[in-house]
Formats: sequence, C-alpha cells, structure tokens
Amino acid sequence: MSEVTDLREITEAELPESLKDHWKNAKSSVEKNNHGYAIKFLQAILKECPGFLNARKLLRQAELTATGATPGSAKKGLFGSGGAGGNFVRQAKKDPLGALVGIEKELEKDPFSESLNDALHEVALKVNLPDTAAFALETSRKGNPTQTKIAHKLAKYYLTRDMQLEASQVYRDIVAQDPGDGEAVKMEKDCSAKASMQQNRMSENQSFKDLVKGDQAAELEKASRTALTKEQLQERAAELGAQYEADPNNLAVVKQLANTYEQLEDWNTSYQFYHWAHELSNGDVALRNKANEIKDRAAEQYIKDVKAAAAADPDNEELQAQLKQIEGERIQERLAECRQRVEQNPTDPKMRLDLGQALYDAGEFSDAIPHLQQATRNPHIRTKVLLLLGRTFDAKGMNDLAIKQLKDANDELMQMDKTKKEILYELGLIYTKAERKEEAIDCFKQIYEVDYGYRDVAARVEGSYQG
Repeated sequence: MSEVTDLREITEAELPESLKDHWKNAKSSVEKNNHGYAIKFLQAILKECPGFLNARKLLRQAELTATGATPGSAKKGLFGSGGAGGNFVRQAKKDPLGALVGIEKELEKDPFSESLNDALHEVALKVNLPDTAAFALETSRKGNPTQTKIAHKLAKYYLTRDMQLEASQVYRDIVAQDPGDGEAVKMEKDCSAKASMQQNRMSENQSFKDLVKGDQAAELEKASRTALTKEQLQERAAELGAQYEADPNNLAVVKQLANTYEQLEDWNTSYQFYHWAHELSNGDVALRNKANEIKDRAAEQYIKDVKAAAAADPDNEELQAQLKQIEGERIQERLAECRQRVEQNPTDPKMRLDLGQALYDAGEFSDAIPHLQQATRNPHIRTKVLLLLGRTFDAKGMNDLAIKQLKDANDELMQMDKTKKEILYELGLIYTKAERKEEAIDCFKQIYEVDYGYRDVAARVEGSYQG
C-alpha cells in the first residue's frame, strides 16, 4: 500500500496493472448481481489503492443493494466522534490506512451509517483524499436526509474548498427540511450569490481555446444523437471519460457516457453511469427508469451468454444445471425488482406492465392480470399489454377471454408490422387449441400473404389445403 505522504485520488487509467483484473471482475459481478463477489474485489482494490474513488462508489452501490438499504432508511445513531466510527478516528492517529480498511469492512453491514461515514470523512481528510471525504458525507446525508447536522458539516466542508455552488445546494436542502434554520437560509443566499460571481468570472475569462472546447462539447452532444461506428463510439467514450475524471459530478457528461456505453451495448458500464446520473439529478424519474431498463438488459445479456454456452455444449450437465439455476434466480430477482418499482410508482402503467410480465414469467398468472389490466390505460403500450393479457388468459385455460384480448389488439393495428404478426400468430395458436380451425388458418393466412418465412405459417397454411 502507498505511503500516506504519497496518497492521492487516482483515475481508472492510473490503476496499477495488477489490479485491473480485479476492477474488471468487480464491474462484471455487479452486472451479474453477484454483489458479494463485487464487494470482495472492490475491498481488495481499495486496500491497495485507497484513492481510487470510483471503486469506493461502486463498492457502496453494491453494499446498498446487498443490504437492501434505501435512501432515508439509515438507522438512527451517533454522528461525529461517538459510535462505531470513533474508534477508527482514534486508530487513524497512528495507522490511517489501516483505519480506512477497517471502516470499509464495517460499512459492508451498514453502508449508510452516520458514525462510520463521518469517520471515513475525517480519515480521508487526514490522508489527503478530499473527494473521498465529500463522498463519505454525501453518502451519510443520503441515508439520513432529515439529519441536518450532517448536511451542515458537508456544506461547511464544501466552503473550505471554495465550492460555493455545491454548498448552496446543500443549504437549500437544509432549508427544505427545516425552514426555520436561520443559518441555512442566510448561507444559501450568500453561497448562491458567490457561486453566481464565480460563474461570471469564468465566463469573462473564457479564452478562445475554451470556446473551441465548448464547440467540441456541442458536437459531442450532437454526435450522441447520430449513428457512430464502434470505433467512433469508443473514441467518444474515451473523450467523455477524461471529462468525467476531471469532474465526476457533471450530469451532462455522465448522461452522455451512459448513452455512449448503451450504444456500445456495454450494459454494465452504461447502467453504472445511468444510476449515477439519476443520483446526481436529485431523483429524475426518466433517468431512474432508464437505469432500470439497462440493468435488466445487463441481466438478460448474461443469461443469453450462458444459454449460448449451454447450447454449444449440450452434454455438459454442470453447465445445463447452471443455466437452469440462473434463469430461475433471474425470474425471482426481476419479480422482486418490479414489485419494488411499482411500490415506488403505483400510477406508472409501464411499471405495471413490467410487473405483469415478471409475474407471468414466474407462473403467477392470476396475480399478473390486475396489473396488466391497469397498464392497458396507456395507449402507447396498450397493444403489447393486450398481447400479454391474451397469453396470460390462455395460460389459465380461459380461451374465450384470451381471444377477446388478442382480437382487440389486432383490431387496433392497421399496419402488418412485427407486433401485428405476433398477435395474429398467437391468436391462430389459441384458435387451434379451441378447435376453431377456419379462424386459426385465417390468422396464419394474413401473415402468409406478407411474410412467407414467418415462423411455421407456410407449413400451416399450405398444409390446410392438403387436408
């Protein structure tokens, strides 16, 4: 481990080669929801490189998921020199790096702990890790949003670094919690004014080179909305990555990074940036939904990879059993995630559809129906919901109700697109089960007329003439 005098915060590019596999494995473990493994890898990295803040942030994310802790759910405890963190602050006088390791080990059990995060803040200051010190208090504040004592300490810390804008935002949050806090009211106004002055000075002193950089940033923003090659996307990710390392709290850059990695189909990295963007945005619902979507894609890609490996090695019983286990675990994980999302957004039809799909996949057909019925109210997803409702009624053996849903969905679609073909095919299958042969063949014929190669419709249609 580095000497205290040499300690500083580092970027991913500065990570020693010996730890890069650990970092890769940690990110992969998060992607696969193996948070226990991720925590082990990240703890090992931080033991050797305490200044790698991105690892500490990912570690905290993994710990929060593993413990089920949510913002505002922190246990009431001592803040400051008391509590569990006090011992580590005292230890840091002789062994600061050992204290950092010990604090992180304890945070595994309670990542929002007021006392431990305050200790992390104090020890980080002692070993010259200013951004880590801020991160510790931000974490504590997120877990304890009503504890304004934490927020006051964070705001004052930002002021010691002349970060007026960040301080004003914290004071604004304090006033929202306690409108009678006179100090916060005054300081919010003072910091906002100074932040505005800082921004004006920056604008006045902006050089031609800065303006060119601004133009380049605009071009990057424009490029995010156009088709780029894989090589161009990788170059873009590198450029944005450099900007991110310079300022990890720049929401615009974080969102562009998330979008770039999404286009590269690096779902795990994309999810991490969307998740961070959501946190930076103070709870933007669209970003939260996007992060959830990308997280699901990451899990689906993992299963897809295991399926491909299992298909390539069908005699490998261990691999086949692993696939079955992973698929079962993913169904239950997704069900729990979707239930939580509906609890957070009970009026969101898309969340209802996702929960209905998860319940359907878990075989809980009756429970899926009321959620899907609520989701039909959204015209943008209505046909997709009706298709799933039809399948759900069919799974329950209620052919007449299944047919009604699918006919409604089919009637609402004029163009023979992918969705209409899927609905007609499903309707044909259910008519077949109900022994309504002519109606079934009519569905298959509609597809046959425009897409001869769709599934097995050619064989079904042509076979009906021979029968």
